Amino acid sequence: MLATIKKISRHRLSWFLLLLSALALLASGLYFQYGLNLQPCIKCIYIRAAFAGILLAGLLAMLAPRQNALRLLALLLWLTSAAIGLYHALALVNIEQTLAAGGFSSCALFAEFPSWLALDKWLPSIFEVTGSCGAVDWQFLGLSMGYWSMLILAAYLLSAVVVLIGQAGRISNNPYR
Repeated sequence: MLATIKKISRHRLSWFLLLLSALALLASGLYFQYGLNLQPCIKCIYIRAAFAGILLAGLLAMLAPRQNALRLLALLLWLTSAAIGLYHALALVNIEQTLAAGGFSSCALFAEFPSWLALDKWLPSIFEVTGSCGAVDWQFLGLSMGYWSMLILAAYLLSAVVVLIGQAGRISNNPYR
């Protein structure tokens, strides 16, 4: 089983699908912002940055999926981005639930990216905070955008862990196995 997962991770198509799914999610976030005028809060921007990290991981591994070091680096970027994004999605869902219950909660108004990765300064049309946390302006099947992001990022994290564990598999060159 591990060998099969490792074989799949050595194909460009699997990494292209990862890249394509993250690109679709980023594009949908931009559609919500610019098409439906739903302004992103700080947590939404961090979640968007996580999807951008997953996209970058897919692009990185697509360059040379059979090269172990590059594939492992891409896997670690995928895993880290999904984990950080899930953390912020959980925080956003917590804020939404607190406000819905009549409590008080707030979040920062400006992104705090490191100086070496100032996404909000480099690409303000994508990563600039323009909204406030907790407003549930959109729902699908009764779940908020934060909740959907949490589910999607949990799936990304789980799949990254499975692919990472799969790297321990040994691929046999025996055609009879």
